[in-house]
Amino acid sequence: MKNILLPTDFSENSWNAIKYAVKFFEDDTCHFYLLHINRVSDNYMNGSPYIVSDEVLEDVYVKPSKHKLRSILKRIATELAPNINHKFHTLFEYNFFIDSIRKHVEEKHIDLIVMGTKGSDGLRKIIMGSNTGDVIKKVKCNTLTVPEKATLTNIKEIAFPSDFSLTYNFQILQPLLDILEHNKASLRVLHISKNKTSLNSEQLKNRELLQDYFSNIESSFHYLTNRKLEDAVQCFIDSRDINIICMVAKNLNYFQQILFHSQIEELSYHLKIPFLVLHEIP
Repeated sequence: MKNILLPTDFSENSWNAIKYAVKFFEDDTCHFYLLHINRVSDNYMNGSPYIVSDEVLEDVYVKPSKHKLRSILKRIATELAPNINHKFHTLFEYNFFIDSIRKHVEEKHIDLIVMGTKGSDGLRKIIMGSNTGDVIKKVKCNTLTVPEKATLTNIKEIAFPSDFSLTYNFQILQPLLDILEHNKASLRVLHISKNKTSLNSEQLKNRELLQDYFSNIESSFHYLTNRKLEDAVQCFIDSRDINIICMVAKNLNYFQQILFHSQIEELSYHLKIPFLVLHEIP
């Protein structure tokens, strides 16, 4: 059984992420937790924090939010295929956003967070700090970010950008292996260098570890030279049928450049391709 956390702000973008998650796990027994957070930091009066009374909290935030969460449940029931293996729960929090996410990740033993990102504007906000960006960077839980134009078709190829600088803990890669095996998908490991240089001994060893770990999966290794990492990723995506890009969060060099690039409007992969970000779980 999997426990999936679905933070929602009731936008169409977050609804798309919910649809994607439900279809992504259509063959699994899952508990889906629909979570809406009204952030404490959002409430100010004349520039000072506004302390909300219990009565105001109930009337202004709790009741409307619970009503909207019930509306999402109705939408799931009417628009998505019924699945007896899926159970849905609604959660409301009035708290700091990241604190709430962390709390439910721990209490509900969450395996994966699925969140939406909204086009070029949404990705640009990630650079400055947004809900999705904060969750990816600050919460130790695997996260799948779903762009607003992403639709789930058969997963055939997953791209895995790596600079071979990390010795991967096999535990961190297990969710990726599970997805590959379940979908009979192919793994495309992508190494990008700014200059055409040979791999050093450590990189060669780490590449060999990856080859061994994914030896039972259809996989291939690709090497590109480009001074801009994000442009090379875009070129690679354009040349293949990539359905998901997977990265390891602690690989900061690749992680920041690929996901938090400033010229987002030039990169269509941000608009259509989901990102699976893997964390080392304590």
